[in-house]
Amino acid sequence: MTSTPSANLFKPLEEGDPAVVGGYRLAAVLGTGGMGKVYLSYTPGGRPIALKVIRPEFSEDPEFRRRFQREVQAAQRVQGLYTAPVIDSDTDGSQPWLATAYVPGPSLAHAVAQHGALPLRSVLLLSVGVAEALHVIHGAGIVHRDLKPANVLLASDGPRVIDFGIARAADTTALTGTGVSVGTPSFMAPEQASAGTVSPATDIFALGQIAAFAAIGSPAYGEGSSHAVLYRIVHEDPDLSRVPTELLPLVTRCLTRDPDGRPSLTEIIELCHEISPVALRQGEDWLPQAVAGSITERLRLPEPAKTPPPMPGVAPTPTQFAPQHPPTQFAPQNPAPGAVNPYAPTGFSPAAAAPTQSAPGVPGPVPPPGHPMQPTPPPGHQTRPIGYHPAPPVVHAPYVPPRQPKSKRTGLIVAASVVGAIVVLGVIGSLLPDGSSNDDASNSPGGSGSSASSGSSGSSGSNNSDSGEGNKRPDPKPATYKGIDVSENYVVMLADNPPKPKQGDDLYGGRDLYYYSDQTFTDDHIASDNGKFVLLNNSQKGSLETCRTETRYTEKITLDQVSDGSQFCVLSDAGHIAVATYRGQAETGDSTYLTFDLTIWRNAEDPKED
Repeated sequence: MTSTPSANLFKPLEEGDPAVVGGYRLAAVLGTGGMGKVYLSYTPGGRPIALKVIRPEFSEDPEFRRRFQREVQAAQRVQGLYTAPVIDSDTDGSQPWLATAYVPGPSLAHAVAQHGALPLRSVLLLSVGVAEALHVIHGAGIVHRDLKPANVLLASDGPRVIDFGIARAADTTALTGTGVSVGTPSFMAPEQASAGTVSPATDIFALGQIAAFAAIGSPAYGEGSSHAVLYRIVHEDPDLSRVPTELLPLVTRCLTRDPDGRPSLTEIIELCHEISPVALRQGEDWLPQAVAGSITERLRLPEPAKTPPPMPGVAPTPTQFAPQHPPTQFAPQNPAPGAVNPYAPTGFSPAAAAPTQSAPGVPGPVPPPGHPMQPTPPPGHQTRPIGYHPAPPVVHAPYVPPRQPKSKRTGLIVAASVVGAIVVLGVIGSLLPDGSSNDDASNSPGGSGSSASSGSSGSSGSNNSDSGEGNKRPDPKPATYKGIDVSENYVVMLADNPPKPKQGDDLYGGRDLYYYSDQTFTDDHIASDNGKFVLLNNSQKGSLETCRTETRYTEKITLDQVSDGSQFCVLSDAGHIAVATYRGQAETGDSTYLTFDLTIWRNAEDPKED
């Protein structure tokens, strides 16, 4: 350990890094992960926090934002001794962020890389702490999904689990792509690697991986390319030859390929106590001395940037305001080891106090609710003293002459022209031979011999009797959406772009597609009360034409009728048609949700009249 404080652990802010996020003045960079960048900041009272700013690529994805907001709200309910609690966030800003308590300790990944495997007692205390953390996380209805050594921090009084549930927000977004699972390959469970299925048992498998990693200093399924590691996890047994004999019962049971065969968290804690030759108690000596020394390094934080008092005649900048609500912090994903922090805030300068932008073209930081939304004035600019509120100036809008109402005569002329045209067409039609129209209709697609909307109202099929084939409505272009999660009693409306699940109680009128559980018959249903369903056979491929021609209508489908890849048509009364591809059911604590891929043809038919 060097004598220089915080060697390479706290990196200076770079060009492009914001100076302030959500009212928090940033002090240094803690690390960069797949979903964003983590900064060191401080509460108004001087407590260090870790603030994670989400990457712009994710911020621009509406589905990510919806999931991120939901997962952050769930994470705020997690208040355990072995977690870094989320205490502040902004999920609606130009770049979402969240903050947690700063944990002064290396990640398990960093500690093992620098100092090697941990002794048995440390591994057992690590496993007990992570099990307790998962108990609280699962109790809040969250599955971690990405539990790995980089997300377990080693504090002086025990481990801390971070990033719980946040990985789910990035799953199946446009960035991850279809069929790509979110998670670290070396620590995925077999069901997660093969089918993307996750449950609390998925985290149990990861806990076994973490215990093995801490005990032997490397992943139980080896290293290499992602595909090679995932193949071994799904099809082969782990290499546990170097795992201490005492620890084998714990690791072996956690790494059972069948999720139902894995132990519960309570059983894991009891097993750890049985394995330990001495009573397990968390304390300052739970880590080897070399690892504990790196905790001391992380306590030598750079000083927070100094905020000068307001200058006379100059309005304060948003950075001079303290946040309105207690801040939260996010522990670094991969704190870097080592070197002197060249970042040392000096005296005040206008550039340091003024809010900066996170990237060209991205709006600057927004102060917390209730704070003035005024930028830093340029040097020399004189403003009124604080507290002075002049009357607003009177601004005269340019004169705009009132719009003249359309003449009723024009409407009458148009209506008369339409009626006249219909009369003329009727006369011409009566002069044609009787067989001509029938022959044309029978040879045209969707004619009287093959209605494109057989069994429906016929008002919007391709055989519109009052318009003729030449005026057939062109088919709309389809819009495709992947990985839409519909929780129980949530509704998807096909008109929404993108279709976002909503609370069913918040909607008025019919529901295009929703998921509910019938408590009377203990059946789960996919249903609609604003249209009809057609469950397609395995031999059928969902398309606009298929949905129009099929007549096997129903208003609900039970889950035992579908499996991964099953397709059904949704025909809404508003005239929208969709092909839904069922992608499975998953649970997070007490919450259950279904996942669909949707291809929607909006306004494919005329709306159904009441």
